[in-house]
Amino acid sequence: MISFPFFRKKADPVAALYGDIVAAARDPGAYRDFGVADDFEGRFERLVLVATLVLRRLKALPAPAEDVAQRLVDRLFADLDDGLRRSGVGDLSVGKKMKGLAKGFYGRAEVYTQALATGEAAMRDALARNLFSGRVEADAVAPGLIDEVTRLEKALEEASLDALLAGRVLSPQYSSVAASGAEPS
Repeated sequence: MISFPFFRKKADPVAALYGDIVAAARDPGAYRDFGVADDFEGRFERLVLVATLVLRRLKALPAPAEDVAQRLVDRLFADLDDGLRRSGVGDLSVGKKMKGLAKGFYGRAEVYTQALATGEAAMRDALARNLFSGRVEADAVAPGLIDEVTRLEKALEEASLDALLAGRVLSPQYSSVAASGAEPS
């Protein structure tokens, strides 16, 4: 039998890590218990929050973590692009919408990074403005949400690059999905 290696899909080295991020971002408790909007915007905001935490950890790790971070961002935006197309956004509009999402992603990532360095009050403000789109005041952000961010940040601080790439850090309850590299539903 003739083999055509150029038709084989290359393994995605960040698939399990990306699956772990998506699983953590889609944790039903965030929507049910903390009041995050269960719509495209709310899911995007959760994805940005969790991805920012992971990207901060990757920045602190030695090489090849920087390459992993870039691959992760590339994967995230490819998935967003695919999601827009599957939702019926026309080809001519996808580019414009992706530019808006990229601007939003990087702006929020910067705000969350600064808030993490500043303290809980700054994080409450960042979450109120971004995750909740200003629907709640900073002092009304659920303490459990702040606890979750702290828990995720602590889990990431202790994680090696190998553990991150295996998808075993953020969401143990989804570890079978994350470890397989399958797309979480």
